[in-house]
Amino acid sequence: MVEDLTRHTRGGRTAGPPVPAVLPPSARAWLGPVAVLAALVVAGLGVLYAGDSGPGGVDARVWAAVDGAGPAWRRVALATDLLGEPVGAAALICVTVAGCLVRRTPRAAVLVVAGAGLTVGTTRLLKSLVGRTIHGDDNLSYPSGHTAFLTAFALVLALLATGRLGLGRVAGTSLVFGAGLAAGAAMGWAQVALGAHYPTDAVGGWCTALAVIPATAWLVDRTADRLAGRPDG
Repeated sequence: MVEDLTRHTRGGRTAGPPVPAVLPPSARAWLGPVAVLAALVVAGLGVLYAGDSGPGGVDARVWAAVDGAGPAWRRVALATDLLGEPVGAAALICVTVAGCLVRRTPRAAVLVVAGAGLTVGTTRLLKSLVGRTIHGDDNLSYPSGHTAFLTAFALVLALLATGRLGLGRVAGTSLVFGAGLAAGAAMGWAQVALGAHYPTDAVGGWCTALAVIPATAWLVDRTADRLAGRPDG
């Protein structure tokens, strides 16, 4: 009994039960290098297409492949695009945050809001720095904010599910990377099919989310643990 009491006390105060990390230990080892690589891709593409107002060679080939989508596919693209618009994005975030609070996981709710906000904020900053445009000088295009947001949202959900289910490294990696890839591919295709972005804009948006979300999750965990008086990690 003394041992049990010792485990649950720290500094003379009773410590609460351990709070699950939003960046699961099984995902930390590989998400760090992936985030660094993604940031390098974002920077490289930004330098390559800085100040451009037209498609590159890769963009032209991909555009040609997706050109001519019928009305049915265009409706699918518009519906997907709505998820990245302010109304659709706000709805996704509000529903998810409400679910986190109902399940009494405020740390997860913070990650949902902070992850989406920092990802979108990063894309806006990069757009002004890179200066790539599409359909006029007023339409900054790199990286795609829609693609970045939906990828970030999917990554956050997958990280939370990985921690909640206690998945190991292989299963957790597959879930997180698969969710991010599926969301990024879906929104990237929609943006290209609608002519709203170049394909490389979508790649830049996808990589922006891969770079921002792991760092955000790590910061949320570190800050929450310090406020709760728990040791780092």
